[in-house]
Amino acid sequence: QVQLVESGGGSVQPGGSLRLSCAASGRINYFSTMGWYRQVSGKERDMVAVITLEGNTKYADSVKGRFTISRDNAKNMVYLEMNSLKPEDTAVYYCKVDHYSGIDLAYIPYWGKGTLVTVSS
Repeated sequence: QVQLVESGGGSVQPGGSLRLSCAASGRINYFSTMGWYRQVSGKERDMVAVITLEGNTKYADSVKGRFTISRDNAKNMVYLEMNSLKPEDTAVYYCKVDHYSGIDLAYIPYWGKGTLVTVSS
């Protein structure tokens, strides 16, 4: 079992910055893909950024050039640096990881409980 805890959310003015962190704990083998998703009330949860074990990244078009995802495999952490924040970035941000289960011989997805980011003047 893997537990994920996000932190770093909060309120910021447009143009500001925040750094989200996601800490994984539990019986960990390794994570293939780690990522961040966001959800606005009443809408679907959308991918923001993902990073593979090899360090390859993918971003939603709406955040390219403003957000940067990174990971620390030794610490089982994933981060999201968010710059030039806009009101439309307001959402609950969720951390997601794909954990390799040696029992199931498969990658199992885990989600955090989310952290709220509010961008408003």
